[in-house]
Amino acid sequence: MKRLSTSAVLSLLLVTSKVNAGPAAYGVCQAGCSAVVMACYAAAGFTWGATMGASAPASVIACNSAFGTCQAACAAVLLAPTL
Repeated sequence: MKRLSTSAVLSLLLVTSKVNAGPAAYGVCQAGCSAVVMACYAAAGFTWGATMGASAPASVIACNSAFGTCQAACAAVLLAPTL
């Protein structure tokens, strides 16, 4: 088996670039978050997007919190390198 020389390896490293997950993966993540929060609201007996403010029950607040956490994870997916 032939080994690559140091200059060949360095040349390969110079022509490669980092690839990001991009908008497609971000969109898939967003859709997943939306599906989960819809199921959460339905299980709690509410409609997603209801604006109850301070009078919201704990179940709705928990759904909102989980949705926010999921959205934050999607932001990380947008910038994550892929191979």
